[in-house]
Amino acid sequence: MKLVVVGDTLLDVDLIGTAERLCPDAPAPVVDLARRDHRAGGAGLAATLAAADGLDITLVTAVADDAAGERLRAELVGLDTVIGPARVATPVKTRLRCAGQSIARIDEGGGGEPPVVTDEMLDALCGADAVHVADYGRGLAADKRLRGLLAHRARTVPLVWDPHPGGPAPVEHATLVSPNLDEALRFSAARTGSDAATDLRNRWSVRAVAVTMGAGGAALDDGTTPRTIPAPRMLVADPCGAGDRFAATAAGALLAGADVTGAVTTAVHAAAAFLAAGGVASVRPNVHPLPSGRGGMSRARDVVDEVRARGGTVVATGGCFDLLHAGHVRTLAAARALGDCLVACVNSDRSVRRLKGVGRPITPEADRVELLRSLSSVDAVAVFDEDTPVAILNELRPDIWVKGGDYPNADDLPETRLLRVWGGRTVLVPVHPGRSTSRLATALRSVG
Repeated sequence: MKLVVVGDTLLDVDLIGTAERLCPDAPAPVVDLARRDHRAGGAGLAATLAAADGLDITLVTAVADDAAGERLRAELVGLDTVIGPARVATPVKTRLRCAGQSIARIDEGGGGEPPVVTDEMLDALCGADAVHVADYGRGLAADKRLRGLLAHRARTVPLVWDPHPGGPAPVEHATLVSPNLDEALRFSAARTGSDAATDLRNRWSVRAVAVTMGAGGAALDDGTTPRTIPAPRMLVADPCGAGDRFAATAAGALLAGADVTGAVTTAVHAAAAFLAAGGVASVRPNVHPLPSGRGGMSRARDVVDEVRARGGTVVATGGCFDLLHAGHVRTLAAARALGDCLVACVNSDRSVRRLKGVGRPITPEADRVELLRSLSSVDAVAVFDEDTPVAILNELRPDIWVKGGDYPNADDLPETRLLRVWGGRTVLVPVHPGRSTSRLATALRSVG
């Protein structure tokens, strides 16, 4: 059973740090940055959450050909995607966060011409058993061909529409529309969530409207008796992402055969649990998976958890490991001697190509992983697709991060600042002169 999520995908960036002092020249906090998290937002977040529920997902969206768009595509690795071209800069939402709270947000990009809807995007919708429209007001949901197909599909499969004040009205016959209270009151002249649900259901000619009201639950009108679905009581530090969690859960429940009341009830409790777990900040950054199951992040997490359970020390190191040589082997052995397990974090082929240029890596990803796994000093191997290992380190949280000693000062490394967040440290181990991938590559070229 296929759920197709269609809509605008954004790049979310969290700048996370501590604020313990004020600027000397203004009453503003000074934030000491500890880490930078990236994730897919908008429809990308909705698809990520639904995929984490075990649903068969296809994300239909548009992404610009720019630096932020490239990063966004990397965050979508592992999802089945059909991506069309966007004609404006990738929307980026950057939040500055301290102590679990957002203290500022900066929005960039996204204004201007709507994205292009391709035939391939429409074909993906034709194969859907349920549809979730995540409209973020960037123009995709307003496309005439797309709207026509969505209106047709709404007559035969469950369709959940999460609307946006800057976007179009939902298509007629949508199974469920899920504005939040602020949005519903802007769409409607009503003064309460319950009245707005009834007004909007009639105005939009849809089957049901659920107005999400945070701690107040959801006001539901499905054409029978309007009612409120209560939410569990909890303290909420950051409500960001709750609407996506609600809509994605409701779509999955409808796909599984639930009625609207059951789907909304399930979604209310899922959104509450999502917020209790930390909200969108709890969504793990994407880590590029290995083609072979053993030795990827799953294996790395198992090794780390096992060592931590017995009070051991987790060590990690990283690099391209292209043309594995004696210098690599000695460094890995030295790293393993510092603790009770060693996870080797390896740049993917795409990451190496961005860092080293055309012609690299010489040894493809799968072979580099296989060689590393064959070493007795390496307990697990995990591949990452970013330019730096920040995301994968934040995932594994090792006690020790090992780097080659050609760096003059471990404190200058960004990884050092990140590890301090959870009490870890960086250790520099000696380098081995005359042994390098570049030297081997030059020697190979000289002998043809």
